[in-house]
Amino acid sequence: MTPTALDLPQADLPAETQRYFDICTEKLGFVPNVLRAYAFDIDKLNAFTAMYNDLMLGPSGLDKLEREMIAVAVSAENRCFYCLVAHGAAVRQLSGDPALGEMIAMNYRVAPLDSRRRAMLDFAVKMTKASATIEEADRQVLRNAGLSDRDIFDVAAVAGFFNMTNRVASAIAMAPNPEYHGQAR
Repeated sequence: MTPTALDLPQADLPAETQRYFDICTEKLGFVPNVLRAYAFDIDKLNAFTAMYNDLMLGPSGLDKLEREMIAVAVSAENRCFYCLVAHGAAVRQLSGDPALGEMIAMNYRVAPLDSRRRAMLDFAVKMTKASATIEEADRQVLRNAGLSDRDIFDVAAVAGFFNMTNRVASAIAMAPNPEYHGQAR
């Protein structure tokens, strides 16, 4: 069986990866288990972090909170324990509202969202449930809510990324770091 980074001594990580993990520890107080899980194959870890950083931190018409809200709504639909806990904590932190993070995790439809954010989450969840059913009318709803075509691409890319990572996390029983549970409460 291939060991995961959870099994590898930190000294066995390449220097660049160890520096990245050290930055995580400095900023977050821990290394997220998702990074540790991918670190069994440094190329996969690098691909994962490059895509994550681009989608979640890169230039976009979507703000960081909106991207995290998409992550949580998609993860709720997929029942991904890891991402619900980790990204739910990010929604709580970014919004300053612990109830908002929990509402989105349980059922985003009960959250007090403006029309833009409601449309984004509706689209992301529809994409999660049945992407082949998305039609021009669905994209037009987003345009009517003020999103550009580039924003629509970003909504789809974030939702698509979390659909993939949710499935991997669930398949390998990835558990969230305990620290996430108490953050921003």
